[in-house]
Amino acid sequence: MTGAAQRAGFWGVLALRDFRLLWTGDAVSGIGNGVTTVVLPLIALRELDASSFQIGVLASAVWLPWLIVGLPAGAWIDRLPRRPIMMIANAACALFFASLAIAGFLEAMTYGHLLLVALLTGTATVFFQAAYHSYLPTVLAEADLVEGNSKIQGAEAATRVIGPSVGGLVVATVGLAAGLVVDAFTFAFCFVCIWLIRVQETVHRGQNQREPLRRQIALGLRFVAGDPYLRSIVVYGTLLNFGLTGYSTIQIVFLEKTVGVGEFGLGLLLAIAGVGGIVGSMIARPLGRRFGTARSVLICQLVTGPFILLAPLTTYGAGLFWFCIGGMVTVAGVVSCNVVLGSFRQSYCPPDRLGRVVATSMFLLHSSIPLGALTAGYLGDAVGPRGTMWIMACLIAPCGLVLLFSPLRGIRDLPSRPAISVR
Repeated sequence: MTGAAQRAGFWGVLALRDFRLLWTGDAVSGIGNGVTTVVLPLIALRELDASSFQIGVLASAVWLPWLIVGLPAGAWIDRLPRRPIMMIANAACALFFASLAIAGFLEAMTYGHLLLVALLTGTATVFFQAAYHSYLPTVLAEADLVEGNSKIQGAEAATRVIGPSVGGLVVATVGLAAGLVVDAFTFAFCFVCIWLIRVQETVHRGQNQREPLRRQIALGLRFVAGDPYLRSIVVYGTLLNFGLTGYSTIQIVFLEKTVGVGEFGLGLLLAIAGVGGIVGSMIARPLGRRFGTARSVLICQLVTGPFILLAPLTTYGAGLFWFCIGGMVTVAGVVSCNVVLGSFRQSYCPPDRLGRVVATSMFLLHSSIPLGALTAGYLGDAVGPRGTMWIMACLIAPCGLVLLFSPLRGIRDLPSRPAISVR
C-alpha cells in the first residue's frame, strides 16, 4: 500500500495526488449519475408515457448485471490490473449515454433503447465498482482507509445533492436530452482522472492465475458466508437495499404524479434529502472514535431508520417537509454505516482475495435491488405510489434489527482480521 498513514491537516488524504485524482473523477461522475436519476425516469414518464411498472423495469435493468456477471467479475479483477478496468468501464458508459443523448436530440428515443443503455451501463458499473473498491488500498495506507472512505462517501453524498438539482435545472431550462450529455461528459472526465494516476499497482498472481474461475468464485462465496461479520452485514444490506431501491424507484412517480411537484422542485427535494448523506459522511469517524466502529453502526441504524416512515406523509406545500426530514435522517444513517463497513471490508479481507470478496458481497447485496425495483413498479400500479411508499418505508425502518442480533452487538470495534481461514 502507498501513502502516508493518518494524514493531518484540513485536506488529509486529499493531499495525496493519486487519491485526489481517484476521488475527483468519481465525484464528477457521481454528479452525472445524480442528473440521470432525474432525467431517465422523466424521459420514460413524459416522452414515452411509461407506467409505474415500466419505471420499475428500467430501474431494475441497471442492477440486473450484478446477478449475471457480479461473481465472475470479482475473480477476473483479482487476476488483472484494476486501473485499466476502471478506465474501460468509464469510456463505455460515456459512449452509451452519448448514444442516448443523440437519439433524444433526433427525437428517436425508444423505451427499448433506454433499457439497453441501462443494462450496458449497469454491466460496466459492475466491473468499475468491484475494481474501484479493491483499488483503493493501492493508493492509501491501511490506516488511511477510514478517512479515504469517509471522503468518498462524503463526495457521493454531495453529488446526490448537486446531481438532482443540476438535473432538475437542466431539464427545466434546456431539455431532457441535455441531461444525458452531462452524464456522458462526467464519465469521460472520470476516465481522464484515472488515466492520470501514477501509483504502481501490485497484481496478485500465482495461484489465482492457475485456479479455475469457478473455484475462485466459490472461494469468495465461502469466505463471505463463513465469516459471521461479513455474513451479518450482507444480510442486513440485502434487506435494506430491497427497501431503499423500491423507495427510490417510486419516489419520482410519487412526487410528480401524487404530490404534484414540477421538475425543478423534484430535483430540489431529492437534493435536500441527500444533504443527509453529507452529514452521515462527516459523523462516521467521530462516532467511531467515541463509541467504537461496531457500536456506531448499531446506533446509526437503530436511531435513523424509523425516520423513513415520515416520507409517505408528504403533501404539496408545507407537507413537503416530511419528505425532506425523513429522507435526510435516513440517508445520514445509511451513509455513516457505509463509511465504517466499507473501510472494515477493505482492511479485513486478504489483499489477494479482496476483489472476489468485494464482488461477492456486492453480488449478494445487489441481488435484492432488481427485485425491489420491480416490486415497487408493480405495487405502484396496484396500490398507487403513496401506498407503495408506505410499504417500502415499513420495510426499511426495522432493518437495523438484523445488526442488533448479530455479533456486532457484543463488541465495541469491528475486528481488523478474520478469525477463520477459508481455502
